[in-house]
Amino acid sequence: MVNRIHPTAVIGEGVELGEDNVIGPFTVIVGPTRIGDGNWIGPHVTIGTPGEDRGREHPAAWEAAPNGDPDHDGHGVVIGSRNRIREYVSVHQGTWRTTTIGDGGYFLRGSHIAHDCLVEDAVTVASNVITGGHCHIWSGANLGMGAILHQRVVVGPGAMVGMSSAVRKEVGAFTIAVGNPARVTGVNTVGLSRRGLDEATIEALGPWLKGKAGLPEDGLADRLPGDLSTLVKAWDARPRDDH
Repeated sequence: MVNRIHPTAVIGEGVELGEDNVIGPFTVIVGPTRIGDGNWIGPHVTIGTPGEDRGREHPAAWEAAPNGDPDHDGHGVVIGSRNRIREYVSVHQGTWRTTTIGDGGYFLRGSHIAHDCLVEDAVTVASNVITGGHCHIWSGANLGMGAILHQRVVVGPGAMVGMSSAVRKEVGAFTIAVGNPARVTGVNTVGLSRRGLDEATIEALGPWLKGKAGLPEDGLADRLPGDLSTLVKAWDARPRDDH
């Protein structure tokens, strides 16, 4: 299916588009950027401009094609498929790795994905959320309105961050974090129940989710629904910063 691109949108050279994308009025997308299929990208969205780093080049990529040097062009933006990217969202080029957004996310008005961020599938990023550079937001996370993520923050799968929270350190998988600075206040039982877990299973996972114990040794992780089992194992195996 063809892309529907408003005539006032600016699509620079070095931008690769899949199929069936909608791109609204006055949106600017510059390369190197690759976008998948079936995305709804609203008016006044900006994708692919330089990372906010004083030491980086700031090419006018809407006027000239990328020259192939990532120190000049940036390290690219990759956006998957079936995302909804609302008005005034901005996504910046990576400075050392590709800024990446997965599939099926919802990015509300005025949210910002900074340089070198990795945003996985099915996230919800509410209005006016700001991420610092190099953040990693795992699948299914939900960031409330006006939340601010310090650079290099990790938000675990299925985690919820309350509105106006200031996140300065890791938010664990399927936990709820609120406040300034944000602190974990509980487990996202609603999110887990929506994924098919009963109360007993959620209770059994509780100590691990709160970082107080390892995964239960009775093979519980293997008995979780397929996608959740994969997420839990991946989160448990993630690199830790011990410093």
